[in-house]
Amino acid sequence: MLLGYARVSKGDDQNNAMQIKALKVAGCRRLFEETASGSRWDRPELQRLLDQLREGDTLVVWKLDRLSRSLKDLLHIMERIGNAGAGFRSITENIDTTTPAGRMMMQMVGAFAEFERAMIRERTSAGLAAARAEGRIGGRRKKLDAAKRREIAESVISGRKSGADMARLYGVSQPTVSRIVAAYLTNQA
Repeated sequence: MLLGYARVSKGDDQNNAMQIKALKVAGCRRLFEETASGSRWDRPELQRLLDQLREGDTLVVWKLDRLSRSLKDLLHIMERIGNAGAGFRSITENIDTTTPAGRMMMQMVGAFAEFERAMIRERTSAGLAAARAEGRIGGRRKKLDAAKRREIAESVISGRKSGADMARLYGVSQPTVSRIVAAYLTNQA
């Protein structure tokens, strides 16, 4: 039996429609759909599919990176497929592990996919380092500048306003107000 697996990354404005159509055209009788990162191992639909594989079955994906983005995980998945006596097929890369050439090709494509991911990480790290060297700091901007923090602390300490009032006024949580007051008191001592 041909079993199809379709995955899109969490948070993306994507859907599985194109993958599902290709898997149906390829002859898949059962489809397993998932919304999760390809770098994660804890994907319930993938695990369910792997548990249901039987001898002679073939797991089919639209593209190899839909199955995994890590060569280590990909090889582990391929081992589970092999232990079940099943095969693997990727439509886009035209890989079919029921043949020796297909098994070799799958390993090569998996290595290139992992290499590409490593290069992306390396470029991202280099870009962040260059930005830091230029004085740019990544991440979310602080909601409260020093003057607002001082006003919050002084208002709460003097008793003019409560912590809850200041939290509502500035749109922050009460624990944040408490930390601001504590930091202010520490710096005043």
